[in-house]
Amino acid sequence: MTFSIRELAEIEDLNQLAELFAVVWGRPGEPPISSDVLKALAHSGNYVSGAYLDNKITGGLVGWFGGVPPHELHMHSHILGVLSGSEAHGLGFELKQHQRRWCLARDVNVIEWTTDPLVRRNAYFNLTKLCAHASEYLVNVYGEMADGINAGEESDRLLISWRLDTPAADAAAGGHPPDSRLDELRRDGAVEALSVGDAGEPVATAASARVLLCQVPDDIVALRRSDPSLASSWRMAVRKTFTDALAAGYEVSGATRSGWYVLETQAD
Repeated sequence: MTFSIRELAEIEDLNQLAELFAVVWGRPGEPPISSDVLKALAHSGNYVSGAYLDNKITGGLVGWFGGVPPHELHMHSHILGVLSGSEAHGLGFELKQHQRRWCLARDVNVIEWTTDPLVRRNAYFNLTKLCAHASEYLVNVYGEMADGINAGEESDRLLISWRLDTPAADAAAGGHPPDSRLDELRRDGAVEALSVGDAGEPVATAASARVLLCQVPDDIVALRRSDPSLASSWRMAVRKTFTDALAAGYEVSGATRSGWYVLETQAD
């Protein structure tokens, strides 16, 4: 399946992009970012792109420049959306690589964005497939959410930092990321700090090792609908595990395809 990805600037295209985001986020008629804001971003030289299949918009990605001196100029990648369906498989990766090439052509070497740590597929995508890193855990950063995916939830997020000009990023772009294997990590002494219990509940363990493993549920979006109380308990458990680990000097270094975060420390 071949997609075409291009920058968008015309209001007709931006209207389509805004509506796509509204559909993806379960807010028909009320997009999370409006076409007039998209127009302002595009006009001022920021990144606004759409992906097309058979001349129909299927995905989009928006970001803008950030960084106040003396901090490094970077791109804040605010929103990525892809319509559900098997025909869109791999499009999110292609959009991020298009954004990476766009930034590198403008001497911007870092892209940052936030992601819900409870969404398992995003963990693997961001930390392994793209070879980015999670530099900070942000507690309820956007307040309580109201869209169709996150309604009623507090908005804890991981701050993702993607260094674009590294051999690891090049390898990932070519489809060869460094994939963490759970069996190898355990054999090397990694221990579980948080895991999914027999009834789907979070099971936290007071763990101490150079490498900690933190598991998240298979589908937190479905869990929010079927058992909001259990979903909320997962939010609190993940929050405590990550904030405690980061305060102790751990860094989030990767994620396995099977839903485990990898947290490492250089301390003995």
